[in-house]
Amino acid sequence: MPKMKTKSGAKKRFRVTAGGKVKFKAAFARHMQMNKPKKMKLKTRGSSILSKVDTKIILDNFLPYSRKRKNKKAAVQKAAAAE
Repeated sequence: MPKMKTKSGAKKRFRVTAGGKVKFKAAFARHMQMNKPKKMKLKTRGSSILSKVDTKIILDNFLPYSRKRKNKKAAVQKAAAAE
């Protein structure tokens, strides 16, 4: 079975946390700020976490090798709990 390719656009836009969640940066924050309301500009600051449904889509289809992190952490926690 050949290796699966990570989508290059997805690796630029998403980061997977240690817990397996997917972080992203909000859109519409790059230019023409004078035409946007202050509330909209405040909402685009920082990063956010994707919903569970969208996280599954991103990890399964666009970042295929990032989902191992979540499973690895869960295995370590189960091993620690068993001791």
